[in-house]
Amino acid sequence: MPDFGQLGRREAIRQLFEGTPFEPFSDCSFAASEGERIVGASRMLLEGIDFDLVYFPLKHLGYKSVVCVTGELYASLAQPRSLSVVLGISAKLDFEKVRELWQGACSAASEFGYSNVSLDLQPSRNGLSISVSATGSAASLERPAPASKDLLCVSGALGAAYLGLQVLEKGKQRFENGAEGHDSELEKYRMLVAAYLKPELPAGLPGALAESGIVPSASLLVDRGLADALLRLREATGLGAKIYADRIPFEGGSFELGKALNLDPVGAAMNGGDDFQILLAVPIACFERFRHDFQTFDIIGHLAQSDVGAVLVSPDGLEHPIDNL
Repeated sequence: MPDFGQLGRREAIRQLFEGTPFEPFSDCSFAASEGERIVGASRMLLEGIDFDLVYFPLKHLGYKSVVCVTGELYASLAQPRSLSVVLGISAKLDFEKVRELWQGACSAASEFGYSNVSLDLQPSRNGLSISVSATGSAASLERPAPASKDLLCVSGALGAAYLGLQVLEKGKQRFENGAEGHDSELEKYRMLVAAYLKPELPAGLPGALAESGIVPSASLLVDRGLADALLRLREATGLGAKIYADRIPFEGGSFELGKALNLDPVGAAMNGGDDFQILLAVPIACFERFRHDFQTFDIIGHLAQSDVGAVLVSPDGLEHPIDNL
């Protein structure tokens, strides 16, 4: 088994790229074509804060680290072009474990269409750290002005990642206490667990929107809960927003698990994190075309007059200010 001390940094990087569609030490710069703008995104993931290696498969972690920044590019309607990763590696991770992590990152980079990928390795005394930076290009389109009644559409289930994390944490406690039954619970709620460990983005979304001729008036990445996204949307558009609780998409098992853990799935959707879904504000004139071309998206509400604020409408019709959730 290769050892970092024996290989050296450059040889370790070279070997990590073997079997991937990318070349080590390649130039990740690119020139934007006329009429394009450059978009960047970056994220730092820290062991013990953003992930726990007790239950997080390294390949999934590598994949998710790329999803984090790719979602930001998608929210800017940008096509991914280059990806740069810096791994801070602690002594407890050997070369094969790092290779597993890197395979997950390269799998995601290939899936989302990155042209160039770079990697650097650094020692770490405080556990694994993953620094990811992505750059993409987007057409310099003039977005339509946000307007009241623009439809708010989300790409997938909300709250699932937070609930999945609770399953994993509960299983970890049972394992550490020598109790049985954690494996059966992981299987029972596997879709919720998967939402946390390996979030999925609608691959090719920027190109699909361009092909459909739909230009959202606003778009955001939902990664810190829907409430946070709506408050950012309100700030960006200057308008209010209404979300209907009975229109929020949930992963199967959310309400059963919520009842078992005394957690409200709606609260998890509003205030949980790590869902990595795309929220689009679609002009009402594009409704029929959007519904036909983007059937995996759910319409959960609409923009409103600025004095409405950001509100969650419960099934009984009561409006709850999101600022206070």
